[in-house]
Amino acid sequence: MGPQIEYLLADSDAQLLVIECQFVERLQAVDVAKTSLKGVWEVGSAHGTTSSECSALPARRWPEPAEPIEAAPVLPSDVFAVLYTSGTTGPSKGVLCSHAHYYWWGANTADILGHTQDDVLCTTLPLFHINALHMFLQAAIVGCEAHYLGKFSASGFWPAMVATKATVIYLLGAMVPFLLAQPQTAQERNHNVRIGLGPGVPEAAGKAFLERTGVLMLEGYGATESNFVIAASRDAPPRGVMGWVRPGFDARVVDEHDNPVPEGQAGELVLRADEPFAFASGYLGKPDKTVEAWRNLWFHTGDRVVREADGAFRFIDRIKDAIRRRGENISSWEVEQVLLSHPGIAACAVYPVRSEHAEDEVMAAVVGKTGHSPDPRQIATFCESRLQKFAVPRFIDIVAELPRTENGKVQKYILRERGIPAGCWDLTLKA
Repeated sequence: MGPQIEYLLADSDAQLLVIECQFVERLQAVDVAKTSLKGVWEVGSAHGTTSSECSALPARRWPEPAEPIEAAPVLPSDVFAVLYTSGTTGPSKGVLCSHAHYYWWGANTADILGHTQDDVLCTTLPLFHINALHMFLQAAIVGCEAHYLGKFSASGFWPAMVATKATVIYLLGAMVPFLLAQPQTAQERNHNVRIGLGPGVPEAAGKAFLERTGVLMLEGYGATESNFVIAASRDAPPRGVMGWVRPGFDARVVDEHDNPVPEGQAGELVLRADEPFAFASGYLGKPDKTVEAWRNLWFHTGDRVVREADGAFRFIDRIKDAIRRRGENISSWEVEQVLLSHPGIAACAVYPVRSEHAEDEVMAAVVGKTGHSPDPRQIATFCESRLQKFAVPRFIDIVAELPRTENGKVQKYILRERGIPAGCWDLTLKA
């Protein structure tokens, strides 16, 4: 935790850190001399006290309210915040988000979810996540109530939704299977929630969640660098697509040379916006990465998708997660969906590893549900009846947990770098 905090502080050139009192002790592992910090303000401590001190920089209590200062003139293009990417493929990049970018995130999401003044929005996601950050603007634009909870708890989720009288909830894909793994309770039906936003929720999990709780988790697509550009319909049941392009945005599926590919053919999703500064303005201090991502005036998402005949976009995989085996392209995401439909599996990650034949092999790291001890041989048999032979994982590793970022995304690069652990189950040796 210390090295990551130090990296973010140094990379952003931050001079003032505002931090909740229970987290101040984490600064003990930070070399302040490698940052530009000049002060720390602590939130939540008693009057006149602080809970602890950073070794080189004392923490001060959050200042008392004083006379308001005159608002500074702000242009839509001015930077509102620097949000850091998840770091699933390497060091996080600071995304320059303008005021216009922030506004359009809130306005689009409020329209997609159909907010009214009577709604109560509630999220457990952290404020360094764009999903949580723009929830405030959704509420501000519509004039409704918003609740931010301290953290996600699978067992405490529904009691919290009942207590806040939430009508709209926000979840990431991995959270829904966690909730479905909990024992069923009356509160899953005794609530006011009318809809949820759930990008990346597995199709089977979305359908099970709707049947069990009565809540449709709306699929969609957006990145910190882009906006909420693709969304499913509130009136349609989950069908495994991200949805359709929203008004004000354009999307293409292109090959490696940025040429559009035909419908039904997989390629990279590239995006652009009609309104000025509706997308992020680039990466902080990384002009080369900015040019690479926004080349040819389109933002390159790094996601492999298919545009279907009716215009819907279907997610296939992260391009960097694509697996090439026996001359066949394999979607790790599609293999993961099959694994997640197994009754004993709570979470999984599928990724390529190098075999003795110098080609990709499919490997799966699997976390069992509480009370289950997954059997790799049985899992492989389960996959063989649901996947093409070349897509069945050769290696299956049963793990206690998956390496994740703070917002729950699996860090596959850590798994890939780990390689094939000793004793890992091998399909070719199953006999």
